[in-house]
Amino acid sequence: MSDDKHSSAPVGSRWPEAGLAIFLVAFALLVITDSLRVGIGWADDGPRSGYFPFYVGLLLLASSGSVLIRTLLRWRRADAPFAERSQLASVMAVLVPMVVYVGGVRLLGIYVASLLLIGYFMRRHGRYGWPLTLAVSVGVPLAFFLVFERWFLVALPKGPIEQLLGF
Repeated sequence: MSDDKHSSAPVGSRWPEAGLAIFLVAFALLVITDSLRVGIGWADDGPRSGYFPFYVGLLLLASSGSVLIRTLLRWRRADAPFAERSQLASVMAVLVPMVVYVGGVRLLGIYVASLLLIGYFMRRHGRYGWPLTLAVSVGVPLAFFLVFERWFLVALPKGPIEQLLGF
């Protein structure tokens, strides 16, 4: 198989459907278990804290379980296309930097991580010049800092640079 044909071959829908259904079944079981731990009945002042999450968990378990069962029952049939490989590459081009950003918020703080993410996307995907990229990637986190930290007095996660500056 040539590289061009292989790179554009569609990815089947079996594994994405089964994988997501398994993940949601596990999540539903976690919600149900924790709801049972905190109580799903009624107290003197109304429903206990696990009442509504328990029923949401049951609905999630039923729906994701049915998707999993249907996927497994038709496993041997022809696999319908889920996405072209080039489409998945586009998704990964956004997903990977976002995952790095989430980790970066923990290590660098939300403002520095946001500056880097905005700058990366503007240069890499938007192909903007450096002056506009620097203006926007510095201006947006600065605006959020002023709005949240100064105006609303809501502290957002800070990293070592903000701490060095005394914030």
